[in-house]
This record gives sequence, C-alpha cells and structure tokens, in this order.
Amino acid sequence: MNLTITPRRVNLLIGPLLFLLCCVLLPSSLFESLASRAAIGTVVWMAYWWVTTPVDYAITAFLPMATNALLQIADMKEVIANYASETVLLLFGASIITVSWEQTGLDKRIASLFLRLIGNSVRSQIIFWFMLATMMSTVLPNSVVVATVIPIAVAMLKYAGHGDIPNSKIGSLLLMTIAWAAGLGGLASPLGGAMNLVTVDYIQQVTGQEYMYIDWVVKFLPIMIVLIVTNLLFILMGVKKTDSLGGSREYFEQEYKKLPKMSYEEWASLILFLLATILAFTRQLYKDILPGLKPCYAFIICAILCFLIRKHNGGRLMIWKHVQGRIIWELLFIFAGGMAAGTLITGSGAADAIGNAVASMNLNGGIIMICVFIAAPMIMANVTSNTGTAAVIIPIVISIAKGLGQNPIPYIYVATIGVNLAYMLPTSIRAVPVGYGLSPKYMLKEGWKITLMVLITMTVMGWLLLTYWPTFSE
Repeated sequence: MNLTITPRRVNLLIGPLLFLLCCVLLPSSLFESLASRAAIGTVVWMAYWWVTTPVDYAITAFLPMATNALLQIADMKEVIANYASETVLLLFGASIITVSWEQTGLDKRIASLFLRLIGNSVRSQIIFWFMLATMMSTVLPNSVVVATVIPIAVAMLKYAGHGDIPNSKIGSLLLMTIAWAAGLGGLASPLGGAMNLVTVDYIQQVTGQEYMYIDWVVKFLPIMIVLIVTNLLFILMGVKKTDSLGGSREYFEQEYKKLPKMSYEEWASLILFLLATILAFTRQLYKDILPGLKPCYAFIICAILCFLIRKHNGGRLMIWKHVQGRIIWELLFIFAGGMAAGTLITGSGAADAIGNAVASMNLNGGIIMICVFIAAPMIMANVTSNTGTAAVIIPIVISIAKGLGQNPIPYIYVATIGVNLAYMLPTSIRAVPVGYGLSPKYMLKEGWKITLMVLITMTVMGWLLLTYWPTFSE
C-alpha cells in the first residue's frame, strides 16, 4: 500500500478536518446547536474541496447528504429535494436540447453567427454577453438566463478554439462574466427573482400600502448604473485591447457564408430551444391557463420532443445511450449540492444565528451599518439561496432600523443589494459555468476581489443615497 504524502491526500484530509474543527470550535454562544455548527462545517468542507479539487466536483456536491445522514442537521427530505428541484430539471432539459445542437451542427451555425456579428475582440465579447445576461435577468429568473445563455456562449467558444474551458482564460472569464451578470441583473426589477418579491412583501408590511414596481426600478437605476460600470471595469481590467478569440470578423464572415442551407434537423432543434425559452419568458401570460407548465417542465417537454426528431433518412436524430454521455451531469450535481448546503444552513438554524449576530452588533446608523447590511447578505448569498438570505436578513434589518428610531425602508433597499450579489462560491447559478469547466478556484480568486470592490462601492453609494436623495427613503 502506497502511503506517500501527496498534495491530493493532504487536501482530502484537510476537508473533513475543517468540518470537525467547525463542529468543535465555533462558539456555542453564537451557534447553540451541533447541527448549526455542522452546517457551517459542511459548507467550509465543500468550499475547500471545490477549490483544491482532491475529488471531482460532483462528489463534493453529495457531502450535504452524507453529513446530514450522520448528524441529522436538517430534514433529509428537504435536503434530497434539492437534487431533483425544478431548477435542476430546467438545467437537465436545457442540457439535452443543446446536445441536439451538436447532433445537427446547429452549434457551429450559432457560433459562427455570433462571431460574425460581435467580432473576435475579447472585450467586445465580454461586454456583449455581460449586457445580454444583465438585461435578460431583470425580468427572468437568473437560472433561466444562465441555462439559455451559457450553452450558446460555450458553442461559440468551441467554434473559436476555446472550448477547453478549464485551460482557457478567455473561456473561463466569459462564462464567469455571464453568471455574475445574471445575478446582478436580478437587482434591477422585482421580477428579477423571488428574493426581490420577498423584499417587496416586507416593504408592504412596513408601509401598509401596495408597492409599485416602477418605484423599485427608479430607485435602483443609479445603483444599477454604478454596478454595471464597476463590474465591467473589474472584468475588463485583465483583458488587453489586443486580446482576440482568433481569426477576424472577415474570416468568420466567410466561414458563415460557406455553411450550407439550414437543414430540417437544425430547424427542429432550434425551434424546440426557442419554444422552451419563449415559454419561460412568457410564463405570466399563460400561468392561469396552464398552472403546471413552469419553465423547467417546458424545457423537459422540449427535451423529450428532441428524441422524436427523425432524420431525412428516417433514422432517429437522438438516442439516449448516445446522449447520456454528452449531458453535463456534473453541472446538475454541483448546482444541487450548493442548494443542499443552503438547506443545511437554513434548516439547522445557522442562518438565524448569523442574523442574530448581525442584530447584536449594536449598530447605531451611519456608514458602518450600511456596510454591515450589505456585507452580511453578500456572504450569506454565497452559501445559501438569495431568497433564503432575504427571508433571514430583511426582517433583522427592519428591527434594527426601527429600534434606532429610523425609517427602515432605505436600509431594506441597501440590504437587498447584498442579497442579489454573490461572486465567490460555485453555488446557485454560479454552479452552471463550473459545470461547463470553470475552475471554482479561479472563481474564488476573482470573486473575493470583486466582492470587496462592490462592497466598498455600494457602501459609499448607499450612504450618498441615504444622505442626499430624500426620495430614496420613501
């Protein structure tokens, strides 16, 4: 038996050691139960293994079930439900549909089109995909945005010779940009995600009046402008003007013209993807008629239809035994594992303990309180869902503001900024680019930097708005 000490073996041992240290050393005055300390320990263990990769990412994603089975941290049914959640089904359906792109050659056509339209400049590509994901996520669930946008970007990267995402700085940066932008865009509108609707509900409870969505858009417009500019500046900081995907606009123009006329199989694959996407976009129009047809099931239905497509020669376009090897299973498990870790945090009471810690900080207003109200939800949003973070943090913000005799409304807005923004860990929608090959280590390395930058920028911005914009408090 080979007992040689290797970095992999050391990292294998450090993960569970960190878990045990959290269980033993975290203060019982803050985390009263072993379950809450174990929940924090599980997240730390997962984060360490995701960054150091002593095992595959998907294996790490199953740790919440393992630790929960041993210590009963939270309701196991709720933990397991994350591995077959509606969002996981949506990503599963989208993965199957995009496999049909490869089968028909549609992926090359789409990639060629985008390279022809946007050009080969890395800066232009980043700006385009960032703005596209941001705009889409203002009115769509963030998970729908990343599920539909990232496969298109991946197809383009493969065509341009950057398909090896783990070893491509350009590919990694572009996919991370899309995930960050999708999270950011959700802040612009109450329709950007369930976390914003939680905030709206609390505002209505505080004011006793119906909240007008246009008020949200107006108040967050200057914040969104600053966030878009600062995020893009950070992302583009390491990109040179001369950085290119390769080739030239003229080259991709010529390549696009060389493509044959779209085949019947390509049209069928494209229509099914567009149908699923449009159904997800227009859910509000038919939800009363077809209440069960949520976006995830629209993608599943269209994925099923992909297997019914026949080629001109009569053969089946897609057969399961060929498709299953091309589905990005790791993507599904990483997403589910991150959500399961969040369930441990909320179900064990660890989230409430963190909230109580914020409440006990004797905040007395001013810029320090604004900073805490942004930082706390930003940290929590990295380890649990944005919606769960809003449900825990917003009532605490209200109680602290009222206790100081201040209007809680502007502080609710400030905290909502943090609720929507998370950059560091491959949880929630950030699991999607990791599933396509983005390194969690790279995400953490860049994520903590932009987190610090955004925290400072938004703290100053929040203070300026509270001080010099009276209507921000209404």
